[in-house]
Amino acid sequence: MPGIDESLLEAMRLPGVRGALVVDWISGLALGAVGEAPGADVEATAAETAELARLAMESGTLASSDGTGGEPPVDDLILTTADAYHLLRFVVTTFDSTVFLYLWLDRADGNLALARIRLADMADRLVLA
Repeated sequence: MPGIDESLLEAMRLPGVRGALVVDWISGLALGAVGEAPGADVEATAAETAELARLAMESGTLASSDGTGGEPPVDDLILTTADAYHLLRFVVTTFDSTVFLYLWLDRADGNLALARIRLADMADRLVLA
């Protein structure tokens, strides 16, 4: 089972990926990063995407839960811009599930469907130590 570094390197092999991060959405800190970050600032990207993740996870409107408490109420978020796709995939952990994988894809070269499928697989296999 891959750890943070292995997962990020695997993410960078996807077509069109410009950068990837593992972020804690409570603190807004990057736990790992590889490639580029929008605005060339990894910490700002981590903090800003964490804010978006936190809003989605704590939203009574957007986040729905079956009441079991096992799975996060949101699987992933996809934000599109004129030249990029931004994907956030929440990672289920045995402790508090406050981590997500973030991908920045070039819109011209990236494959959004493939990236979403692979990101879900990476999130399921990620081991946080």
